Amino acid sequence: MCRLDYRKLIKSQLARCFVLVLALINLPTLSTLVAQTQKCADVETETCDSCLRRVKFAPRNNWFTSGLPVRSRTYAREDCTFLNQETTFSEPGPFIFARSTLFRTRTKPEENALPQQPVGGDAQELAKKLSNPIASLISVPFQSNFDFNMGTGSGWRYTLNIQPVVPIELNAKWNVISRTILPIIHQHNVVNTSSQSGLGDITQSFFFAPTDSKRFIWGAGPVVLIPTATNDLLGTEKFGLGPTLLILKQEHAWTYGFLTNHIWSVAGSDSRASVNSTFIQPFLAYNTKDAWTFGLNTESSYDWVGNAWTVPIHFSVSKLIKFGHQPISVGGTLRCWATSPAGGPENCGFRFIVTPLFPK
Repeated sequence: MCRLDYRKLIKSQLARCFVLVLALINLPTLSTLVAQTQKCADVETETCDSCLRRVKFAPRNNWFTSGLPVRSRTYAREDCTFLNQETTFSEPGPFIFARSTLFRTRTKPEENALPQQPVGGDAQELAKKLSNPIASLISVPFQSNFDFNMGTGSGWRYTLNIQPVVPIELNAKWNVISRTILPIIHQHNVVNTSSQSGLGDITQSFFFAPTDSKRFIWGAGPVVLIPTATNDLLGTEKFGLGPTLLILKQEHAWTYGFLTNHIWSVAGSDSRASVNSTFIQPFLAYNTKDAWTFGLNTESSYDWVGNAWTVPIHFSVSKLIKFGHQPISVGGTLRCWATSPAGGPENCGFRFIVTPLFPK
């Protein structure tokens, strides 16, 4: 038979009465915030013109506060800059042992595939990084080039350059940046009256760059020409090697510098001409606070075998936008030819470029 210990029972009841008395004292406590907002005008910047916030102050559901009333208030606020932040309120009340539980306010569902402008400072910084060919930023430019007046004068060429840029951290002081150019080409009436389509030769560069450059940004390394052309008329049929160098300076909204390389053929078809070519690309870019970029450059090359210059001059405009959470740069370029070899493009063509960005 169980014996009832009256002394323990009395002590337990006295303890409960003591706690209940303390609970009735009007002291500040943390409370539970449940916020419901009206539809905001601009969810991206987490602000809206006005909103209503329903706030409930409730005790923790435990043995000594169950059954006590819940107090609620409705607040009208003009500035809703904290809509997406977790918040707690301190409210006078008798619930000193009531713990608070944090809730996020509800926001409007994200619109799908609608272009939006990134937040100002971040957008300008991304656009500025994009102006740096060896920035610590993964990007995949899709560059569409249209050139005219080729061959006997009626020829034209379309070239889609896929140019992934991938930075790789070697250690705390050095990065290596992989920069690939994969051309997909279609041309008509460039060689006789025929058309050719397919892949061109891949140009692969590796830039070894310090992570902390004081006066200017630089990178240097090897460049490789890989004979991947699927048509004899779209490539060199030569394997080439050489050095590449990039030096640039970024001051305020300006970026300026140059990229250069030289490639010699070291293997390949004996029936094709050797490759001995120098590439020079001076560039200048200006980035605005709302992520517009205005650029001027030339992608000149000199063929030491044929003793001929190829000099297109580019005037470019691009804008950084967002599709959902994905930043993308879109832009256009007017490319005019100062000089080109016989049968090369003349007058002006144009370029469209779309660049998805993948910030770390």
